[in-house]
Amino acid sequence: MSAQLDLAAFLPYRLSIASNAVSDRIASHYQARFGLSIPAWRLMAVLGQGGAMSQRELVHATRMDKVTVSRASAALVERALVTREASHSDGRSHHLALTPAGRSLYEEIAPAALAIEARLLEGLTEAERTQLASLLDRLRDAADALI
Repeated sequence: MSAQLDLAAFLPYRLSIASNAVSDRIASHYQARFGLSIPAWRLMAVLGQGGAMSQRELVHATRMDKVTVSRASAALVERALVTREASHSDGRSHHLALTPAGRSLYEEIAPAALAIEARLLEGLTEAERTQLASLLDRLRDAADALI
């Protein structure tokens, strides 16, 4: 007898559905207000926090695939929100960084992102928010440890 999969109780499925619901809501807001896709916003957020990075570093930091990072970075370069410069140590590698216009847009978007996050979390107590953050970290670490 084979095991039965209850999709509604299957953790990876439930995480995906929750993530998609949150991402879809945020994506419509970012697209309508700022003309940015979720991948483009993720790159801007990482660059806004961490400074210039290579595409490889951005792939690692965002957990997006290379093609998604490449497309999002190309769109941001085209909008003059990000610069793309060859690395001094490796001519094949490029570093991406926010332009002044990109930094300005990041400074405008960050409060909007925090407001959306606050609305998402308003139904949770402070202890539940702390527990949720801890559980998500533990799940990510467990996934990273899978062979």
